[in-house]
Amino acid sequence: MQSLGHFFSGRYKALIVEGSGNGYLGTACDYVHLNPVRAKLLGPNERLLAYPWSSLVWYLAAPAHRPGWVRVDRLLGEHGIVADTVAGRQEFECQMERRRREEADERQWKPLKRGWFLGSEEFRAKLLERMEGQLGEYHSGQLRYESAAAKAERIIAEELKRAKWKEADWEAHPKTDSRKLVVAARLRRETTLTVREIAQRLHMGSWKSLNNKLYMAGKASGNRPKNEKATK
Repeated sequence: MQSLGHFFSGRYKALIVEGSGNGYLGTACDYVHLNPVRAKLLGPNERLLAYPWSSLVWYLAAPAHRPGWVRVDRLLGEHGIVADTVAGRQEFECQMERRRREEADERQWKPLKRGWFLGSEEFRAKLLERMEGQLGEYHSGQLRYESAAAKAERIIAEELKRAKWKEADWEAHPKTDSRKLVVAARLRRETTLTVREIAQRLHMGSWKSLNNKLYMAGKASGNRPKNEKATK
C-alpha cells in the first residue's frame, strides 16, 4: 500500500508567524484548532474539545493537568483573556465555538493556506532581508521570487539615493538614460529578475532593446551578460 501526504511524500509546510501581539499568532492557532471542523471529523453537536488529537485540549485544561511545555498565556492574551483561570478558559472555549460557526467563509484562511508567512508588511520585509542568499531548493517558488524582488528593490533604492533621484524619475528620464542602464546592468548581474521585468521596472522600453544595450555594454566592458534567451 502506498502512503500519501506531506509526512510520506514531501516536506511539511512551515509558516513563519509574527508574534507581535497584533492577532497573527491567534489566527494561526485558531486555524489549527479548527482543523477537525474543516476535515468533518466532528459532528455538528460535538464540542471542539471532543477531538482528542488537538492541542486545544491542553489549553482548556487546568495548569496541573497539562504538560509543563505547553504555554497558554500568549494565545489567551491574543483572545483578550488576561488570566489562565476556570472562567478564562471557559471564555476561550466559547470564543472558539463562535469562530467555528464562522468557518463557512474560507477566505479568512487564504494567507495561511497559500502564503509562506503571516504578519505585517514590515515583518515580511525584515524576513526577506534576512533570507537573502540563503534560500534552497526546498523553499517555495513564491518565496524565492519575493526574495529576489525584495533584493531588487533594495538595489533600486540604493541607486536612487546615489543619483539623488525620486521614484518618479525612472519614468521621467528617457529610456536610454545612461544611469538607467547602469542600474539595469546591476540588477541583471546581482538578481534573478529577467530583462523584461527590469525594463518594465525602470521604464526602459522593450526588453529586446534593453537586452541589446546590456549585451553591448557587457561586451565593451569585457563582462558578457547573462543569456536572456530562456528568460525574457
